Amino acid sequence: MERAPEPDTDFASVPDGFERLWTPHRMAYISGERPSEDAGDGCPFCAAPGRGDAEGLVVHRGEHCYVVMNLFPYNPGHVLVCPYRHVSLYVDLTDEETVELARLTKEAIGALDATSQPMGYNIGMNQGAVAGAGVQAHLHQHVVPRWGGDMNFLPIIGQTKALPMLLEDVRSRLGAAWPAASARAASGDDQPTDAWPTTDRSAPAAGS
Repeated sequence: MERAPEPDTDFASVPDGFERLWTPHRMAYISGERPSEDAGDGCPFCAAPGRGDAEGLVVHRGEHCYVVMNLFPYNPGHVLVCPYRHVSLYVDLTDEETVELARLTKEAIGALDATSQPMGYNIGMNQGAVAGAGVQAHLHQHVVPRWGGDMNFLPIIGQTKALPMLLEDVRSRLGAAWPAASARAASGDDQPTDAWPTTDRSAPAAGS
C-alpha cells in the first residue's frame, strides 16, 4: 500500500508563494576547484586539448587555436575559441594565433548556422576579472547563438537556463558540421540544414 505524503504542516516551513526548481548538479560549479592562474592542468583551457574530443568537449582543433564547448552555456551551442598557448590578453597573441582565432570564430558561426539556425549571435571576450572574465589567465572568445525568447522569465527571475540538448550531443553535431562549415565559409554559401530544438524563432529577441 502506497504511503500518503506527509502534510506540509508537519515540517518547519515559512510559505513564501514561490515554487522551487532544485538543481543539485550546479554544486559541481559551486564547490569545485577554481581555475588556476598558471598554465597546466589547473587551467581548464590548457587541460581540455590534452584530452580526447568527447572527454574534453573539444569541437574542432586547429594549428594554433581550438574550439571547445562552454561547460556552463548561456544557450545550446555556446562555444569558446581558445589559443593553445596560455596567454591572458588579446594583444599577447601572435599574428598566426590572431588569424586562426578569427577564422575559427567564423567557422563556428558557420557550423552553428548549419545545425541550429540562430537568429543572431553574441561574440566577444572579457579581458580581466573586472570585465567579467571567469578564467582571466587564458584568453577565450565566446560565440553565443541567440534566439528570440531565450531571455525569458527563467534566467531573468529564476537565474536558471533551460537547455534542450546535452553538451555532448551539441558537440557531436557541431563537429560533424565543421568540414561543411569550412567549405561554406570559403564559398560564401551559408544555407542551413536541419536544426536542433530551440526557442520560438518568431519571437522578438529580448533587448533588441
